[in-house]
Amino acid sequence: MARLLEDKIAIVTGAAHGIGRGHALELAKHGAKVVVADLGTSVQGEGRGDDADEVVELIAKRGGTAIADFADVADTEQAKALVERTVTEFGRIDIVVNNAGIARDKVIWNMTPEDFDAVMRVHVRGTWLMTHLASRHWRSRYQAGERFTGRVINTTSGAGLAGNFGQSNYATAKAAIVGLTLTTSLELARFGVTVNAVGPGGMTRLTATMGKDLKAFEPDELAEDEYHPMDPAGSSPLVAWLASDEAQHVSGQVLRAIHDKIYLMGGWTEDAVISSDEKKWHATTLGARLATDVFRTRAPGLR
Repeated sequence: MARLLEDKIAIVTGAAHGIGRGHALELAKHGAKVVVADLGTSVQGEGRGDDADEVVELIAKRGGTAIADFADVADTEQAKALVERTVTEFGRIDIVVNNAGIARDKVIWNMTPEDFDAVMRVHVRGTWLMTHLASRHWRSRYQAGERFTGRVINTTSGAGLAGNFGQSNYATAKAAIVGLTLTTSLELARFGVTVNAVGPGGMTRLTATMGKDLKAFEPDELAEDEYHPMDPAGSSPLVAWLASDEAQHVSGQVLRAIHDKIYLMGGWTEDAVISSDEKKWHATTLGARLATDVFRTRAPGLR
């Protein structure tokens, strides 16, 4: 029986540790050939390293196929080289999992513009750039008459969906990724490519920065079927399924995988509406209407 992702070609960014590492291992387990892409920086985005090699070795020991790449996915030339190398090594790209990210948490009055820019660069520019380059690859194949399926799976966060104290940069980036997901799901549909976002949980290096007593661990430190509510790979089975051909009907969706639950997240909706009956609004009278019919902080009987 064929595995779920047999012979699919996947790029997973930020795959050396934590959630990305879990995704790389899970995709390989289901038959994908994986490019383990990671610059090897610290949580704050400093330095470089070769930790992606460790994940490649793990995949190889488990009978899978993987290569490491150390590109900075927010750098145009390096990201382009990553995509070109993948196509050269494996012939095509089927799946892009955008997971690379850093954290520089501070309350907004202490956060520097450099902290904001660095986080936005990796999360938003990196996700956009990899999607942009993959989309050009897929468009070229489609224009040549090839019919195929493709996948982009982006990483969002509860911080981006609901806000989080001390993370104005990170939350803004993760919210932007949702907007990117919704738009590119529309743009890439004609090529047979789906785009979704997953908000994972897990005790990762980024999570561990939120408290001095928190300690990160890697997903491969757990046994194959061992459940842990903060397993960094807790969302990886969902990502593997979204990457499969079974999920062709799912696009433009935001899902969260937290502990033992998977949530479909609803987008912005028009929860309440008032009308001026084709007359200009007046700020002096607007408050009562908003209080009564929009925010419902005033009883309807006080109209």
